[in-house]
Amino acid sequence: MKTSIKAFIFDVYGTLFDVHSLKKVCNDLYPEKGDEISQSWRAKQIEYFFLRQLMGNYEPFLKITHDALKYAIKEHHEQLDEQNEKQLLEAYLQLSPYPEVQSVLKQLGHKQLVVFSNGSHDMLDPLIQNSGLSNFFDYTISIDEVKQYKPTLTSYRHALDTLGVKREEVLFMSSNGWDISGAKNFGFQTAWINRNNLPTEELNLVPDSIYSDLTGILEWK
Repeated sequence: MKTSIKAFIFDVYGTLFDVHSLKKVCNDLYPEKGDEISQSWRAKQIEYFFLRQLMGNYEPFLKITHDALKYAIKEHHEQLDEQNEKQLLEAYLQLSPYPEVQSVLKQLGHKQLVVFSNGSHDMLDPLIQNSGLSNFFDYTISIDEVKQYKPTLTSYRHALDTLGVKREEVLFMSSNGWDISGAKNFGFQTAWINRNNLPTEELNLVPDSIYSDLTGILEWK
């Protein structure tokens, strides 16, 4: 039941923060290619942590983000010098929250609010601090603490153990269909923030709720 929720767990990239808000920096550095570089960067970032998880070859999210950037630049036949590299990686610490995020967090202030991400703390902590949202969250949980990327069972178990609640007392939110599938498979209640109006994944793990942005989750409060 919606009234049984004790912990609201938020994914970060694509859920709270727009990963493509760095398109402007990409376009400033690589005119007319910035949008494509941003898309390639994010796609390769996800692919690399999936591959590393499958291969048992863990690296923190910062390293994966760096490697994905290098690939994306090469894919689009550009050069990545030290200054551009530094500027682009720093842009990941300045991502823009989606417009509704602060208002939604304020309205959920009486609940336990948690960040749970594949991001490592050296990326998550400054991002949340720079956005002015850090005071809203009771916990910032990184999979780097167990070195098991979502959607592994171990990753979600780590979040649950940290919070000390029951699986069914968690509402897990993500814009990523694969993450919602993983959380549902683990036993969390799930709200898919379907910002891009995509079809549900064909994994027989249907989200409990689907919303176009985070304002929909207020019915769970």
